[in-house]
Amino acid sequence: MNIITNRAISRRTMIRGIGAAVALPLLDAMVPAGYASAAQVTRPAKRISYVFMPMGCDHSRWTPEGAELDELPYILESLKPVRDRVSVISNLELASAYPGSHATSNSAFLSCARAKQTESTDYFLGTTVDQIAAKAIGQSTQLPSMELSMDMMQTVGQCDNGYACVYQNNLSWASPTTPLPSEAHPRLVFEMMFGEGGTAEQRRTALKKRASLLDSMTQEISRLKQEVGTADRNKVDQYLTSIREVERRIQKAQGDLEDGALPDLDRPLGVPESYAEHARLMFDLQVLAMQGDITRVATFQLARETSNRSYPELGVSESHHPLSHHGNNPDKIRKMAKINQFHVSLFAEFLEKLQKTPEGNGSLLDNTLCLYGSGMGDPNKHDHTNLPTIVAGGSSAGMKGGRHITYDDVTPLANVHLTLLNKVGVDLEQFADSTGQAKELFEMAPM
Repeated sequence: MNIITNRAISRRTMIRGIGAAVALPLLDAMVPAGYASAAQVTRPAKRISYVFMPMGCDHSRWTPEGAELDELPYILESLKPVRDRVSVISNLELASAYPGSHATSNSAFLSCARAKQTESTDYFLGTTVDQIAAKAIGQSTQLPSMELSMDMMQTVGQCDNGYACVYQNNLSWASPTTPLPSEAHPRLVFEMMFGEGGTAEQRRTALKKRASLLDSMTQEISRLKQEVGTADRNKVDQYLTSIREVERRIQKAQGDLEDGALPDLDRPLGVPESYAEHARLMFDLQVLAMQGDITRVATFQLARETSNRSYPELGVSESHHPLSHHGNNPDKIRKMAKINQFHVSLFAEFLEKLQKTPEGNGSLLDNTLCLYGSGMGDPNKHDHTNLPTIVAGGSSAGMKGGRHITYDDVTPLANVHLTLLNKVGVDLEQFADSTGQAKELFEMAPM
Protein backbone atom coordinates (compact mmCIF):
# COMPACT_ATOMS: atom_id res chain seq x y z
CA MET A 1 0.00 0.00 0.00
CA ASN A 2 1.36 3.38 -0.97
CA ILE A 3 1.60 5.98 1.73
CA ILE A 4 0.71 9.46 0.48
CA THR A 5 3.15 11.99 1.88
CA ASN A 6 2.90 14.96 -0.47
CA ARG A 7 1.41 17.94 1.29
CA ALA A 8 -1.46 19.87 -0.23
CA ILE A 9 -2.38 23.53 0.18
CA SER A 10 -4.51 23.87 3.32
CA ARG A 11 -8.27 24.41 2.93
CA ARG A 12 -7.80 27.32 5.34
CA THR A 13 -5.20 29.09 3.14
CA MET A 14 -5.73 32.83 3.02
CA ILE A 15 -4.36 35.46 0.64
CA ARG A 16 -3.14 38.20 2.93
CA GLY A 17 -2.68 41.87 2.13
CA ILE A 18 -2.58 45.16 3.99
CA GLY A 19 -5.30 44.96 6.62
CA ALA A 20 -7.16 42.15 4.91
CA ALA A 21 -7.19 38.43 4.31
CA VAL A 22 -9.21 36.66 1.64
CA ALA A 23 -10.27 33.03 1.99
CA LEU A 24 -10.00 30.89 -1.13
CA PRO A 25 -12.58 28.61 -2.74
CA LEU A 26 -11.99 24.85 -2.71
CA LEU A 27 -9.08 24.10 -5.10
CA ASP A 28 -7.73 20.81 -6.45
CA ALA A 29 -4.35 21.88 -5.02
CA MET A 30 -5.88 21.55 -1.56
CA VAL A 31 -6.13 17.79 -2.15
CA PRO A 32 -3.32 15.42 -1.05
CA ALA A 33 -1.27 13.81 -3.80
CA GLY A 34 -2.81 10.60 -5.08
CA TYR A 35 -6.32 11.96 -5.48
CA ALA A 36 -7.56 13.20 -8.85
CA SER A 37 -9.65 16.12 -7.63
CA ALA A 38 -11.24 17.80 -4.65
CA ALA A 39 -14.44 15.86 -5.25
CA GLN A 40 -12.68 12.56 -4.54
CA VAL A 41 -11.25 13.41 -1.12
CA THR A 42 -13.79 15.66 0.53
CA ARG A 43 -17.34 16.84 0.21
CA PRO A 44 -17.51 20.62 0.33
CA ALA A 45 -18.90 22.13 3.50
CA LYS A 46 -22.67 21.99 3.79
CA ARG A 47 -24.30 25.37 4.18
CA ILE A 48 -27.72 26.76 4.97
CA SER A 49 -29.35 30.03 3.96
CA TYR A 50 -32.61 31.60 5.15
CA VAL A 51 -34.38 34.40 3.25
CA PHE A 52 -37.38 36.13 4.84
CA MET A 53 -40.21 37.66 2.81
CA PRO A 54 -42.51 39.94 4.86
CA MET A 55 -46.30 40.03 5.04
CA GLY A 56 -47.36 36.83 3.32
CA CYS A 57 -48.56 36.68 -0.26
CA ASP A 58 -51.41 36.47 -2.73
CA HIS A 59 -51.97 32.71 -2.70
CA SER A 60 -53.97 32.77 -5.93
CA ARG A 61 -50.80 33.88 -7.76
CA TRP A 62 -48.35 31.89 -5.62
CA THR A 63 -49.70 28.33 -5.38
CA PRO A 64 -48.69 25.91 -8.19
CA GLU A 65 -51.28 23.57 -9.66
CA GLY A 66 -50.58 19.88 -9.15
CA ALA A 67 -47.61 18.10 -7.60
CA GLU A 68 -45.00 19.12 -10.19
CA LEU A 69 -43.62 22.53 -11.13
CA ASP A 70 -44.30 22.12 -14.85
CA GLU A 71 -46.21 25.41 -14.85
CA LEU A 72 -45.18 28.13 -12.44
CA PRO A 73 -47.73 30.70 -11.23
CA TYR A 74 -47.12 34.44 -11.69
CA ILE A 75 -45.25 35.09 -8.44
CA LEU A 76 -42.91 32.11 -8.97
CA GLU A 77 -42.27 32.56 -12.71
CA SER A 78 -38.69 33.75 -12.19
CA LEU A 79 -37.77 30.36 -10.68
CA LYS A 80 -38.09 28.67 -14.07
CA PRO A 81 -34.29 28.42 -14.71
CA VAL A 82 -33.83 26.58 -11.39
CA ARG A 83 -37.21 24.92 -10.88
CA ASP A 84 -35.66 21.43 -10.91
CA ARG A 85 -33.73 22.54 -7.81
CA VAL A 86 -36.77 23.98 -6.01
CA SER A 87 -39.68 22.58 -3.98
CA VAL A 88 -42.71 24.67 -3.03
CA ILE A 89 -44.48 23.60 0.17
CA SER A 90 -48.12 24.29 1.07
CA ASN A 91 -50.10 23.94 4.30
CA LEU A 92 -47.35 24.82 6.78
CA GLU A 93 -48.20 26.68 9.98
CA LEU A 94 -46.60 28.77 12.73
CA ALA A 95 -48.92 27.98 15.63
CA SER A 96 -46.66 29.91 18.03
CA ALA A 97 -47.25 33.13 16.07
CA TYR A 98 -50.89 33.36 17.18
CA PRO A 99 -52.67 35.52 18.12
CA GLY A 100 -51.87 36.83 14.66
CA SER A 101 -49.54 39.82 14.45
CA HIS A 102 -46.74 41.20 12.32
CA ALA A 103 -44.32 41.07 15.24
CA THR A 104 -44.85 37.36 15.81
CA SER A 105 -44.75 36.62 12.08
CA ASN A 106 -41.21 37.96 12.03
CA SER A 107 -40.06 36.54 15.35
CA ALA A 108 -41.47 33.03 14.92
CA PHE A 109 -40.16 32.47 11.39
CA LEU A 110 -36.83 30.99 12.52
CA SER A 111 -37.62 30.32 16.19
CA CYS A 112 -41.09 28.72 15.98
CA ALA A 113 -41.35 30.11 19.52
CA ARG A 114 -44.01 32.24 21.18
CA ALA A 115 -42.78 35.78 21.80
CA LYS A 116 -43.39 37.28 25.23
CA GLN A 117 -45.78 40.18 24.78
CA THR A 118 -43.93 43.18 26.13
CA GLU A 119 -43.11 46.73 25.06
CA SER A 120 -40.02 46.87 27.27
CA THR A 121 -36.60 45.20 27.40
CA ASP A 122 -37.81 42.04 29.17
CA TYR A 123 -38.40 40.40 25.79
CA PHE A 124 -38.17 36.63 25.50
CA LEU A 125 -38.34 34.37 22.44
CA GLY A 126 -36.21 31.33 21.62
CA THR A 127 -32.96 30.31 19.95
CA THR A 128 -33.39 30.40 16.17
CA VAL A 129 -32.52 27.57 13.79
CA ASP A 130 -29.72 29.51 12.10
CA GLN A 131 -27.93 29.88 15.42
CA ILE A 132 -28.38 26.20 16.22
CA ALA A 133 -26.82 25.47 12.84
CA ALA A 134 -24.02 27.98 13.44
CA LYS A 135 -23.00 26.28 16.68
CA ALA A 136 -22.73 22.96 14.85
CA ILE A 137 -21.24 23.84 11.44
CA GLY A 138 -20.04 27.43 11.79
CA GLN A 139 -17.34 27.21 14.41
CA SER A 140 -14.52 26.47 11.97
CA THR A 141 -15.30 29.45 9.73
CA GLN A 142 -14.30 33.10 10.06
CA LEU A 143 -17.94 34.08 10.68
CA PRO A 144 -20.09 31.43 12.38
CA SER A 145 -23.13 33.13 10.83
CA MET A 146 -24.11 36.26 8.91
CA GLU A 147 -27.24 38.27 9.70
CA LEU A 148 -28.23 40.60 6.87
CA SER A 149 -31.21 42.82 6.10
CA MET A 150 -32.39 45.59 3.78
CA ASP A 151 -33.61 48.05 6.45
CA MET A 152 -30.91 50.58 7.32
CA MET A 153 -32.50 51.77 10.55
CA GLN A 154 -33.83 49.70 13.43
CA THR A 155 -37.06 50.90 14.97
CA VAL A 156 -37.41 51.21 18.74
CA GLY A 157 -40.17 51.05 21.29
CA GLN A 158 -43.52 49.34 20.70
CA CYS A 159 -44.16 48.35 17.09
CA ASP A 160 -47.18 46.05 16.93
CA ASN A 161 -50.04 45.31 19.33
CA GLY A 162 -47.95 45.55 22.48
CA TYR A 163 -44.84 43.83 21.11
CA ALA A 164 -41.42 45.49 21.36
CA CYS A 165 -39.82 46.41 18.04
CA VAL A 166 -36.98 43.99 18.73
CA TYR A 167 -39.23 41.17 17.51
CA GLN A 168 -39.55 42.78 14.06
CA ASN A 169 -36.00 44.05 13.80
CA ASN A 170 -34.28 40.70 14.29
CA LEU A 171 -34.69 37.31 12.62
CA SER A 172 -31.81 35.68 14.52
CA TRP A 173 -31.65 35.04 18.25
CA ALA A 174 -28.60 33.44 19.91
CA SER A 175 -30.73 32.72 22.99
CA PRO A 176 -34.26 33.59 24.14
CA THR A 177 -32.96 36.92 25.46
CA THR A 178 -30.22 37.66 22.89
CA PRO A 179 -31.37 39.04 19.53
CA LEU A 180 -28.65 39.38 16.90
CA PRO A 181 -28.81 42.68 14.98
CA SER A 182 -28.60 42.41 11.20
CA GLU A 183 -26.38 44.47 8.92
CA ALA A 184 -27.81 46.25 5.89
CA HIS A 185 -24.78 48.30 4.85
CA PRO A 186 -22.90 46.42 2.10
CA ARG A 187 -19.56 48.08 2.79
CA LEU A 188 -19.68 47.05 6.43
CA VAL A 189 -20.56 43.50 5.39
CA PHE A 190 -17.67 43.49 2.90
CA GLU A 191 -15.24 44.74 5.55
CA MET A 192 -16.54 42.17 8.00
CA MET A 193 -15.68 39.51 5.43
CA PHE A 194 -12.44 40.87 3.99
CA GLY A 195 -11.21 43.48 6.46
CA GLU A 196 -10.72 47.21 6.61
CA GLY A 197 -11.08 48.10 10.27
CA GLY A 198 -11.05 51.38 12.16
CA THR A 199 -13.65 54.05 12.60
CA ALA A 200 -15.94 55.24 9.83
CA GLU A 201 -13.58 58.17 9.14
CA GLN A 202 -10.56 55.87 9.04
CA ARG A 203 -12.36 53.59 6.57
CA ARG A 204 -13.16 56.54 4.32
CA THR A 205 -9.52 57.65 4.39
CA ALA A 206 -8.29 54.14 3.65
CA LEU A 207 -10.71 53.84 0.74
CA LYS A 208 -9.30 56.98 -0.90
CA LYS A 209 -5.74 55.65 -0.57
CA ARG A 210 -6.48 52.25 -2.01
CA ALA A 211 -7.91 51.75 -5.46
CA SER A 212 -8.82 48.16 -4.55
CA LEU A 213 -8.71 45.85 -1.57
CA LEU A 214 -6.80 43.30 -3.62
CA ASP A 215 -4.08 45.57 -5.04
CA SER A 216 -1.93 45.00 -1.94
CA MET A 217 -2.20 41.25 -2.51
CA THR A 218 -0.79 41.19 -6.06
CA GLN A 219 2.53 39.51 -5.19
CA GLU A 220 0.99 36.77 -3.08
CA ILE A 221 -1.69 36.09 -5.69
CA SER A 222 1.00 35.77 -8.39
CA ARG A 223 3.00 33.38 -6.21
CA LEU A 224 -0.05 31.23 -5.46
CA LYS A 225 -1.01 30.99 -9.15
CA GLN A 226 2.49 29.70 -9.96
CA GLU A 227 2.03 26.85 -7.48
CA VAL A 228 -1.29 25.52 -8.78
CA GLY A 229 -2.56 24.03 -12.01
CA THR A 230 -4.51 25.67 -14.81
CA ALA A 231 -7.91 24.70 -13.43
CA ASP A 232 -7.07 26.16 -10.02
CA ARG A 233 -5.69 29.34 -11.58
CA ASN A 234 -8.98 29.79 -13.36
CA LYS A 235 -10.89 29.27 -10.10
CA VAL A 236 -8.75 31.84 -8.28
CA ASP A 237 -9.16 34.34 -11.13
CA GLN A 238 -12.93 33.84 -11.16
CA TYR A 239 -13.23 34.26 -7.39
CA LEU A 240 -11.03 37.35 -7.25
CA THR A 241 -12.86 38.87 -10.21
CA SER A 242 -16.11 38.42 -8.29
CA ILE A 243 -14.61 40.14 -5.26
CA ARG A 244 -13.42 43.05 -7.38
CA GLU A 245 -16.85 43.42 -8.95
CA VAL A 246 -18.58 43.56 -5.57
CA GLU A 247 -16.03 46.09 -4.34
CA ARG A 248 -16.45 48.17 -7.51
CA ARG A 249 -20.21 48.35 -7.00
CA ILE A 250 -19.83 49.39 -3.37
CA GLN A 251 -17.31 52.09 -4.32
CA LYS A 252 -19.56 53.29 -7.15
CA ALA A 253 -22.44 53.71 -4.71
CA GLN A 254 -20.15 55.59 -2.32
CA GLY A 255 -18.83 57.76 -5.14
CA ASP A 256 -22.35 58.72 -6.17
CA LEU A 257 -23.00 59.93 -2.65
CA GLU A 258 -19.71 61.82 -2.33
CA ASP A 259 -20.21 63.47 -5.73
CA GLY A 260 -23.59 64.75 -4.65
CA ALA A 261 -25.56 62.60 -7.08
CA LEU A 262 -27.86 61.59 -4.24
CA PRO A 263 -29.34 64.31 -2.02
CA ASP A 264 -29.89 62.13 1.07
CA LEU A 265 -26.81 63.12 3.06
CA ASP A 266 -27.85 61.03 6.06
CA ARG A 267 -27.72 57.77 4.11
CA PRO A 268 -24.60 55.74 5.03
CA LEU A 269 -21.92 55.57 2.35
CA GLY A 270 -21.90 52.67 -0.06
CA VAL A 271 -25.63 51.86 -0.20
CA PRO A 272 -27.10 51.76 -3.73
CA GLU A 273 -30.06 54.02 -4.30
CA SER A 274 -32.09 51.26 -5.94
CA TYR A 275 -33.66 48.61 -3.70
CA ALA A 276 -33.01 45.96 -6.36
CA GLU A 277 -29.32 46.82 -6.68
CA HIS A 278 -28.94 46.95 -2.90
CA ALA A 279 -30.58 43.52 -2.55
CA ARG A 280 -28.52 42.00 -5.37
CA LEU A 281 -25.34 43.30 -3.75
CA MET A 282 -26.31 41.76 -0.41
CA PHE A 283 -27.04 38.43 -2.14
CA ASP A 284 -23.71 38.61 -3.99
CA LEU A 285 -21.89 39.12 -0.71
CA GLN A 286 -23.52 35.94 0.58
CA VAL A 287 -22.35 34.03 -2.49
CA LEU A 288 -18.78 35.26 -1.90
CA ALA A 289 -18.93 34.39 1.80
CA MET A 290 -20.06 30.84 1.02
CA GLN A 291 -17.64 30.37 -1.88
CA GLY A 292 -14.71 31.40 0.30
CA ASP A 293 -16.00 29.36 3.26
CA ILE A 294 -16.12 32.57 5.28
CA THR A 295 -19.49 31.47 6.64
CA ARG A 296 -21.80 28.48 6.24
CA VAL A 297 -24.93 30.04 7.76
CA ALA A 298 -26.71 33.18 6.54
CA THR A 299 -30.03 34.92 7.17
CA PHE A 300 -31.40 37.73 5.03
CA GLN A 301 -34.48 39.84 5.76
CA LEU A 302 -35.81 41.36 2.52
CA ALA A 303 -37.87 43.76 4.63
CA ARG A 304 -39.22 43.71 8.16
CA GLU A 305 -42.88 43.18 8.93
CA THR A 306 -45.06 46.34 8.68
CA SER A 307 -42.56 47.74 6.19
CA ASN A 308 -43.93 50.86 4.53
CA ARG A 309 -41.44 50.65 1.68
CA SER A 310 -42.93 51.39 -1.73
CA TYR A 311 -41.65 50.02 -5.04
CA PRO A 312 -41.93 52.74 -7.70
CA GLU A 313 -39.63 50.71 -9.98
CA LEU A 314 -42.52 48.23 -10.21
CA GLY A 315 -45.13 50.91 -10.72
CA VAL A 316 -46.28 50.42 -7.12
CA SER A 317 -46.31 53.78 -5.35
CA GLU A 318 -48.33 52.58 -2.36
CA SER A 319 -46.58 51.22 0.73
CA HIS A 320 -46.32 47.46 1.12
CA HIS A 321 -47.95 47.23 4.55
CA PRO A 322 -51.23 49.01 3.65
CA LEU A 323 -51.44 46.94 0.46
CA SER A 324 -51.19 43.75 2.50
CA HIS A 325 -54.40 44.80 4.28
CA HIS A 326 -56.14 44.75 0.93
CA GLY A 327 -59.72 44.09 2.09
CA ASN A 328 -60.08 41.86 -1.01
CA ASN A 329 -59.64 44.87 -3.27
CA PRO A 330 -58.45 43.35 -6.60
CA ASP A 331 -56.17 46.27 -7.46
CA LYS A 332 -54.44 46.17 -4.08
CA ILE A 333 -54.04 42.39 -4.30
CA ARG A 334 -52.53 42.73 -7.78
CA LYS A 335 -50.01 45.29 -6.54
CA MET A 336 -49.12 43.16 -3.52
CA ALA A 337 -48.55 40.22 -5.89
CA LYS A 338 -46.15 42.38 -7.94
CA ILE A 339 -44.09 42.97 -4.80
CA ASN A 340 -44.20 39.24 -4.01
CA GLN A 341 -43.03 38.44 -7.54
CA PHE A 342 -40.24 41.00 -7.33
CA HIS A 343 -38.90 39.58 -4.07
CA VAL A 344 -38.96 36.02 -5.44
CA SER A 345 -37.12 37.15 -8.59
CA LEU A 346 -34.22 38.42 -6.46
CA PHE A 347 -34.08 35.07 -4.66
CA ALA A 348 -34.15 33.28 -8.02
CA GLU A 349 -31.12 35.29 -9.19
CA PHE A 350 -29.31 34.27 -6.00
CA LEU A 351 -30.04 30.59 -6.68
CA GLU A 352 -28.79 30.92 -10.25
CA LYS A 353 -25.52 32.44 -9.05
CA LEU A 354 -25.04 29.62 -6.56
CA GLN A 355 -25.73 27.12 -9.33
CA LYS A 356 -23.21 28.77 -11.68
CA THR A 357 -20.46 28.79 -9.04
CA PRO A 358 -18.53 25.50 -9.30
CA GLU A 359 -17.43 23.61 -6.24
CA GLY A 360 -15.99 20.11 -6.13
CA ASN A 361 -17.88 17.98 -8.61
CA GLY A 362 -20.94 20.22 -8.47
CA SER A 363 -21.90 23.75 -7.53
CA LEU A 364 -22.43 25.89 -4.45
CA LEU A 365 -26.15 25.30 -4.84
CA ASP A 366 -25.62 21.54 -4.62
CA ASN A 367 -23.99 22.05 -1.24
CA THR A 368 -26.32 24.73 0.14
CA LEU A 369 -29.84 24.33 1.49
CA CYS A 370 -31.90 27.49 1.02
CA LEU A 371 -35.22 28.24 2.70
CA TYR A 372 -37.30 31.17 1.46
CA GLY A 373 -40.58 32.13 3.03
CA SER A 374 -42.78 34.26 5.24
CA GLY A 375 -44.17 33.94 8.75
CA MET A 376 -47.58 35.02 7.50
CA GLY A 377 -50.00 33.33 5.09
CA ASP A 378 -52.89 35.66 4.25
CA PRO A 379 -51.77 39.11 5.46
CA ASN A 380 -55.29 40.51 5.22
CA LYS A 381 -56.26 38.13 8.04
CA HIS A 382 -52.94 38.12 9.94
CA ASP A 383 -53.04 34.39 9.31
CA HIS A 384 -50.04 32.17 10.12
CA THR A 385 -51.35 29.13 8.23
CA ASN A 386 -50.46 28.02 4.69
CA LEU A 387 -47.18 29.90 4.80
CA PRO A 388 -45.56 30.60 1.42
CA THR A 389 -42.44 28.42 1.60
CA ILE A 390 -39.71 27.39 -0.84
CA VAL A 391 -36.80 25.01 -0.22
CA ALA A 392 -34.00 24.97 -2.80
CA GLY A 393 -30.58 23.44 -3.49
CA GLY A 394 -29.02 20.71 -1.41
CA SER A 395 -28.75 17.92 -3.97
CA SER A 396 -25.62 16.69 -2.17
CA ALA A 397 -27.86 16.08 0.86
CA GLY A 398 -30.49 14.29 -1.22
CA MET A 399 -32.83 17.19 -1.88
CA LYS A 400 -35.21 16.56 -4.78
CA GLY A 401 -36.66 19.57 -6.57
CA GLY A 402 -39.25 20.34 -9.21
CA ARG A 403 -42.14 19.58 -6.89
CA HIS A 404 -45.10 21.12 -5.12
CA ILE A 405 -45.55 19.38 -1.77
CA THR A 406 -48.98 19.85 -0.18
CA TYR A 407 -49.62 18.40 3.26
CA ASP A 408 -53.07 16.92 3.84
CA ASP A 409 -53.07 18.25 7.40
CA VAL A 410 -51.73 21.53 8.71
CA THR A 411 -48.05 20.85 9.49
CA PRO A 412 -45.61 22.83 11.67
CA LEU A 413 -42.96 24.83 9.84
CA ALA A 414 -40.70 23.46 12.58
CA ASN A 415 -40.76 20.08 10.79
CA VAL A 416 -39.02 21.65 7.80
CA HIS A 417 -36.56 23.47 10.04
CA LEU A 418 -35.71 20.26 11.90
CA THR A 419 -35.17 18.34 8.67
CA LEU A 420 -32.87 20.99 7.18
CA LEU A 421 -30.87 21.11 10.41
CA ASN A 422 -30.42 17.34 10.29
CA LYS A 423 -29.31 17.53 6.64
CA VAL A 424 -26.51 19.97 7.45
CA GLY A 425 -25.25 17.73 10.22
CA VAL A 426 -27.08 18.94 13.33
CA ASP A 427 -28.04 15.92 15.41
CA LEU A 428 -31.41 17.03 16.81
CA GLU A 429 -34.54 14.98 17.43
CA GLN A 430 -36.98 17.86 17.91
CA PHE A 431 -37.11 21.58 17.31
CA ALA A 432 -39.77 23.77 18.94
CA ASP A 433 -43.22 22.32 18.10
CA SER A 434 -42.01 19.89 15.42
CA THR A 435 -43.99 16.66 15.10
CA GLY A 436 -41.62 14.81 12.80
CA GLN A 437 -39.42 15.09 9.72
CA ALA A 438 -40.29 16.65 6.36
CA LYS A 439 -38.96 13.54 4.63
CA GLU A 440 -40.84 14.37 1.43
CA LEU A 441 -38.15 16.92 0.59
CA PHE A 442 -35.43 14.28 0.44
CA GLU A 443 -36.55 11.34 -1.64
CA MET A 444 -33.16 10.76 -3.23
CA ALA A 445 -30.20 9.09 -1.56
CA PRO A 446 -27.44 11.61 -0.75
CA MET A 447 -24.60 11.80 -3.29
